[in-house]
Amino acid sequence: MKRELSGGCGIMALAFSLLCIIAGIVAVFDMRAEGGGGDGALGLLVFVGILSPLIYWGYVMLYKFLRPGEPVRFSKKMVRCGGAALLALVIFALWAALTSKNPPKTPDPITEIAQEPNEPKDSVVITEVMEGDPYKELDELIGLESVKEEVHTIAYFAKIQQQRKAQGLKVPKMSFHLVFTGSPGTGKTTVARIVARIYKDLGILKSGHTVETDRSGLVAEYVGQTATKTNAVIDSALNGVLFIDEAYALVPENASNDYGQEAISTLLKRMEDDRDKLVVIIAGYPNEMKRFIDSNPGLQSRFTRYINFPDYSEQELFDIFKLYLNKNQYTITDDAAQLLKENLDYVVAHKTKNFGNARFVRNIFERAVEQQANRLSAQRSISDDELSVLTKEDIENAFKARK
Repeated sequence: MKRELSGGCGIMALAFSLLCIIAGIVAVFDMRAEGGGGDGALGLLVFVGILSPLIYWGYVMLYKFLRPGEPVRFSKKMVRCGGAALLALVIFALWAALTSKNPPKTPDPITEIAQEPNEPKDSVVITEVMEGDPYKELDELIGLESVKEEVHTIAYFAKIQQQRKAQGLKVPKMSFHLVFTGSPGTGKTTVARIVARIYKDLGILKSGHTVETDRSGLVAEYVGQTATKTNAVIDSALNGVLFIDEAYALVPENASNDYGQEAISTLLKRMEDDRDKLVVIIAGYPNEMKRFIDSNPGLQSRFTRYINFPDYSEQELFDIFKLYLNKNQYTITDDAAQLLKENLDYVVAHKTKNFGNARFVRNIFERAVEQQANRLSAQRSISDDELSVLTKEDIENAFKARK
């Protein structure tokens, strides 16, 4: 007759298993309460699941080793206790696995907003302050003479007011928020970055960095999330310039319940609360920006200075192309330059509202470089000069590739 194994060692083995299971369950609840997923506790439960039968088998083997030849078996009480322990383990392991989730991480206002999965990665771009003279860079820009004059006027005014303040004279309040109007590719973003650095030089801003965004960087997909998203972007722009491109998209035409209104309300409040450390520049097409500003009295009172960015002339577009050539160590043949001028004259004469100006020229330059690579790839040997020269054929094929 087999001896029933129901001594203190068996009970201790079962108790140890139960304690491990309970500890795992408590750990799961603690992790969930603190915002964790409980995956570590789930691993502990799985470990216990492997450990429990080993404890039972080890106890039996030890008993047989100490008492060789004596038949043994587990008592009914011990079997019931062991079964209950394993059943509890399975139930709670399944519960932990089914309910284990990684909680949403609080987004960093600077880095993660740009990486939201359903939005472009560049919905928020932060441009740090560059070295160099911003006034000189402004004056060296191709064209934009009226823009340069307006920016210099703002700088002169700020300097004089600082001198008046130093002498104890009254200083009139002035808003440094700006509205940039103009077509795409007319240098609005570039000038916004320069203005931020000028404002830093004048002591208007402490940092002078630029945070560039648009509707996608400010407006969320669900109710109640837009204010949080907009505030995060504004926080990253404090002591610098917040540049909102195509700002009119925040108020779409014939859209009464759009989340863009929440972004505007949040922006206006922060412009007042942080008026000493936040400058906002909004940009877009002239007519659309007028409609946008007129849609809200708060916008009308805060944005009172407009700077219009005119389209580039044919010669200015040609000069921009030459600038790309010099920066990238390319040259162009005389007949290619003549063809480029003729094509630019035609494009400007027949341009539409969406003409890209400098962006169009950059695309033509990139296409021309690609066409040069296609042409040279058929040659067995290529000289150093050929690597740097764009020909008439390259320019012609570049314009064809754009169509």
